[in-house]
Amino acid sequence: MSPTVPYQIPDQEVDRFLAEDCPYGDLTTALLEIGSRPGRITFVSRRRTVVCCTEEAARLFERLGCGVTSVVPSGALVDASTLLLEATGPAGSLHTGWKAALNLLEAASGIATRTNALVSKARAAAPDVEVVATRKVFPGTKSVATKAVYAGGALPHRLGLSESVLVFAQHVAFLGGDEELWLRVPEIRERAREKKIAVEVTDERGAVAAARAGADIVQVDKMGPAELPVLVKAVRAAFPHVVLAAAGGIDIDNVEAYAASGVDLLVTSSMYWGKPADIAVTMTALPSRRED
Repeated sequence: MSPTVPYQIPDQEVDRFLAEDCPYGDLTTALLEIGSRPGRITFVSRRRTVVCCTEEAARLFERLGCGVTSVVPSGALVDASTLLLEATGPAGSLHTGWKAALNLLEAASGIATRTNALVSKARAAAPDVEVVATRKVFPGTKSVATKAVYAGGALPHRLGLSESVLVFAQHVAFLGGDEELWLRVPEIRERAREKKIAVEVTDERGAVAAARAGADIVQVDKMGPAELPVLVKAVRAAFPHVVLAAAGGIDIDNVEAYAASGVDLLVTSSMYWGKPADIAVTMTALPSRRED
């Protein structure tokens, strides 16, 4: 079953993708005087891929006046040589949308495919573990990256600063120390009753102290998978309700070991960085309609 992808990127962002590549028309197509000739464009996977942002690529062509005749939904895992998207329309519109659509599909599907690999390896070691993606994305790409994370079967960790509470050492630096934080956690929970309170720590002592203070989520930063089980056991013994997250340095090479450590969440940004998906594009001319 394909993962549920809960949203579609708004049309104003689709328009921005077009404007970046073709702000003042396609000079080459205009000089060749082929813009009005009918044609077809197809996007085909070259490798096994988790598809993402096909809906936005389709909208891109529709907003250029083309008709979309085939589209595979985001989240689908497809084999090589699968037709992902097909559209027909004037050559000028097809050329205008070509690279914008391809760049979007390859970038988003690359993230989705890497996310899927992380989730698959993690759940092979611990079926109930969740992979969650940080907001450490290239500026301006959050909507595409977040949709790709959903398409790959993971969830966002934090979408931003406004909707979640996560206390870092950088916050504690302004409180005067951990002891002040442990005093403040109950107060924070009382004020933000509808929120989960998360605290990041670096060792077992900090994890137990955060749980004792009332943190709902204890995030352990940069502790290796060999050391984590001891921390997990200590926290679970006294605070079984606390959600434990591992963060820092989790990638495709060690995700199984981190999943086997017993934590609930694996926090990573590694799915954002790597090769894009490999998608082939073909354009063909269609016979012109004969005038009656």
